[in-house]
Amino acid sequence: MSKAFVFPGQGSQFPGMCKDLYDAHKEAREICQAADRLLGFSLTDVMFNGSADDLKQTKVTQPAVFLHSVVAQQLMTIETPDMVAGHSLGEFSALVACGALRFEDALLLVSARAQAMQAACEQNPGTMAAVLGLPDEKVVEICDEISKLPSFQGGIEGRPVVAANFNCPGQIVISGRVDAVDAACVAMKEAGARRALRLPVGGAFHSPLMAPAAEDLKAAILKTEFRKPFCPIYQNVTAKAETNPEIIRENLLKQLTAPVRWTQSVQQMVADGATEFYEFGPGDVLKGLIRKINPDVTVG
Repeated sequence: MSKAFVFPGQGSQFPGMCKDLYDAHKEAREICQAADRLLGFSLTDVMFNGSADDLKQTKVTQPAVFLHSVVAQQLMTIETPDMVAGHSLGEFSALVACGALRFEDALLLVSARAQAMQAACEQNPGTMAAVLGLPDEKVVEICDEISKLPSFQGGIEGRPVVAANFNCPGQIVISGRVDAVDAACVAMKEAGARRALRLPVGGAFHSPLMAPAAEDLKAAILKTEFRKPFCPIYQNVTAKAETNPEIIRENLLKQLTAPVRWTQSVQQMVADGATEFYEFGPGDVLKGLIRKINPDVTVG
């Protein structure tokens, strides 16, 4: 039996997050205080006492989810994982869990990532939408068809709308220019989607619109030390097991503009022997997705 540790991404934050762990465990306090020092502001004060709006601040959201996830995993008494994966931002927590990144290096990369993504959102405005009830292939096909329409040509490599998150069968998030996403939503409903609804997000994440963020983050990733992990990480870009530090680095560079292949990652982990999945971080969204992807595995 193989254990897989998984880590959530942005959107799982909530007011008061991690405070129970901080209050109950000395190790949690030490990790959180180190994070505050590294970032140069009291992230934990916002996490513990801030409002939902406070937690939506770019410089707060991603480091907060990352920190909560790392603390939760560090306090876990279960033996070390046999494999790890993280959804989008969660990939950084997974890289810490498998030993590929030091906590301090990962936190600084997450902070840089958040700021780069915010700048990209301002430079290339966009949005995302959830599509329910269509096969993956149909969603990709419709995005390709919309992207080829003359009114949407140019600007971002000819792909104004793309499939961005393959969350579980029948649940995909698309991303891109606002007008192209809206047109795609209409086409998805006409094709039989149960829902195709814009999400309350600040940008077109995991799409070509994030290219400026990827470029801004490149220098920070290239100068960061990546070590050989003690177990494979299943990265969003390929959904395959990886242990080569340089390939892990390359995949992380591609992550901002490439889709999150979560369905495929979980399927591959199961094919490679995963029987138990444990989610670490705020919320439990990944547990629900994993149950939909494969109801036969144990989720804890």
